[in-house]
Amino acid sequence: LVNQLPEANLILLRHLFGVLHHIEQNSGVNQMNAFNLALCIAPNMLWLPSPTGPEDESRSTKKVALLVQFLIENSGEIFGGDIVSLF
Repeated sequence: LVNQLPEANLILLRHLFGVLHHIEQNSGVNQMNAFNLALCIAPNMLWLPSPTGPEDESRSTKKVALLVQFLIENSGEIFGGDIVSLF
């Protein structure tokens, strides 16, 4: 799916997840592992198209956080092994 994105979107995601991966690699110092990063950034990445109840929003946020966590943890395989050298 990543390879089907427009080039500009792919470049943006590679840089974003490169930074997040770098932060996660230093979690021993900064306490920001992939899960914590995902909880912070996920609500700003994807959201439901129309207002819903708190339960739906909570479920949606958890699903997006799991996706973002997966992308951070597997960013090298998903976006290419040179991802940390982008910045």
